[in-house]
Amino acid sequence: MSDTQTPNSGPDSGPSSGGDHVHDPALLAKAETLTEALPFMQRYAGKSFVVKYGGHAMGDPELARDFAEDVVLLKAVGINPVVVHGGGPQIGAMLKRLGVQSQFVDGLRVTDQETANIAEMVLGAINKDIVTWIGAAGGKAIGISGKDAGFVRASKVERTKRDPDSNIEQAIDLGFVGEPEAIDCSVLKTISDAGMIPVISPIGVGADGQTYNINADTMAGAVAAALGASRLFLLTDVAGVLDKAKKLLSDLTPADIAALRTDGTISGGMIPKLETCVHAVEQGVDAAVVLDGRVPHAMLLEIFTSRGAGTLIRAG
Repeated sequence: MSDTQTPNSGPDSGPSSGGDHVHDPALLAKAETLTEALPFMQRYAGKSFVVKYGGHAMGDPELARDFAEDVVLLKAVGINPVVVHGGGPQIGAMLKRLGVQSQFVDGLRVTDQETANIAEMVLGAINKDIVTWIGAAGGKAIGISGKDAGFVRASKVERTKRDPDSNIEQAIDLGFVGEPEAIDCSVLKTISDAGMIPVISPIGVGADGQTYNINADTMAGAVAAALGASRLFLLTDVAGVLDKAKKLLSDLTPADIAALRTDGTISGGMIPKLETCVHAVEQGVDAAVVLDGRVPHAMLLEIFTSRGAGTLIRAG
């Protein structure tokens, strides 16, 4: 044996050759992370998670890859993820490009026939992109909308607004904006049982055959309630629900949310998000979470660590 050669230094020297790596802090941290995740994996095995994916993070290729990997990981550890995607920024960009003006009421886009047609086109393209991302991450996904196999029957959304001068409630016509009226979960069960991940475009059809554009948060909440999901995740462009000092509120109940809406802490697009969360938990979903989709792997941090992320909403 030469002076420079030591025992167990060859290429076939066995496990002990990696001894230097055993004490690598980065590797130990990874092992500890997996250990921390184990009880959460066991808790959620066989459960359904509904994930609403939207906001500007959806347009970032790197974040899109992270999201797809996260969803594939959930499926791999025995959780049944269901993805419902939005497309607000992309629809807005297309409408602007085509010179079509948009108007919003309580965070919902007023939708005439032209806007509805454009929205369906854009959402269809987004749907196939997400299916492709999941495929590239090693998963199998199928894109559907509420029109497929009678999956979602929708009805027209009715909204009122109080006139500040007369103090009278006035009806507001949002056009072809709908909300889920009935959901056939057998479609999702068939896809999930086949080892695939459903990716849902938020379009529904009325009893009269009319196509309705559905707010993606609303669609995700209705699907979660119909499935009896363990978790509903709303991935968006903010850290979660913020108080007036812009600090994150980590835990809320429906009563808390009602108070925050009354005092103006929550407004605009956050209103339908939290209406969705409240409806979902009151209909039996264990918890709903509003998360920042721009944070890499935010959903995994929420699910598989004790620290969590975003704002968690429970029935109380």
